[in-house]
Amino acid sequence: MSCRHVLLIALLALFSGSGAMALDLRNVTFTTNGGGVVVFSHKAHISQKAMANNCKACHDGIFNIRHKVRFTMADMENGKSCGACHNGKEAFPLKECVRCHQVKEITIQVKSTGPTHFSHKSHVAASPDCGTCHPKLFAAGPNTRQTMADMKNGKSCGACHDGKKAFSIDACVKCHPVREIVYQVKQTGPTRFSHTTHIEAHQCSDCHTRLYPVKRQTRHITMAQMEKGSSCGACHNGKGAFPLKNCTTCHPAKELVFVDKDAGNVTFSHKAHLGMYGCSDCHTKLYAPARSSKKVSMKEMEGGKSCGACHDSKTAFSVTDKCDTCHKM
Repeated sequence: MSCRHVLLIALLALFSGSGAMALDLRNVTFTTNGGGVVVFSHKAHISQKAMANNCKACHDGIFNIRHKVRFTMADMENGKSCGACHNGKEAFPLKECVRCHQVKEITIQVKSTGPTHFSHKSHVAASPDCGTCHPKLFAAGPNTRQTMADMKNGKSCGACHDGKKAFSIDACVKCHPVREIVYQVKQTGPTRFSHTTHIEAHQCSDCHTRLYPVKRQTRHITMAQMEKGSSCGACHNGKGAFPLKNCTTCHPAKELVFVDKDAGNVTFSHKAHLGMYGCSDCHTKLYAPARSSKKVSMKEMEGGKSCGACHDSKTAFSVTDKCDTCHKM
């Protein structure tokens, strides 16, 4: 008689008796192809009332210790191996896969939109039957990448995310992270684009990819191009959204201080002037958007340059009057 037979007889003798003695049985770990790691707990099974510490409930009728045979899920569904008990009557059904198979939260690295997270936890909570997706839509292991166009045609995530069974794939930000964007504009300072604000009023497809590629580009669009309907100008035309001439809605305007040692420093208030004028009244007719280091003399202003274009005693008080309004002596 072999040592294995002796061990088996000893195990059966221990558990077929009164159960006065306890035996420490190890968990068995199976590594599956695509289904992750499966841990079989002897302790959990022999504590069940139907088994009552009786190893013969499984050995060797269902599992043969001497022959290591791997069973497929199809075999189990036909009553073999785990499927002999896990049929929804004697024990939970096989379709409750995550009770045995360890599933991971998945992060898919998408070059154009950043890391996209797929949560098994949230999906299993909504649909406990893993067969809803596997293997009909996805193999249990790595899968071929599908484009958004494929998904819109019902493949991959699009099989459920059609706006009926689950939220539409047009609701991009539910899966794809979006960032608040800051453009460094040399002339006007940092200009912020808020995805959060725009998504409240529009769908991602309103802009991507009709106006913008999904990945951020380094090419700048000029205000002249926007005024002809490019980029932001496609919507910001006074009809779809506020017009481009409302510059300070996007571009920051600072209060400027000009140092004048002789007559006292001069503060130019964008805030005060914007209450009466539009940005285009001064830019770029009188001033370039970026601050210039070139100084304009009072004599030049009296001749209609710089501040003197408006401060002529007609449009606004004259540069020759009320000097202390601007110069802080």
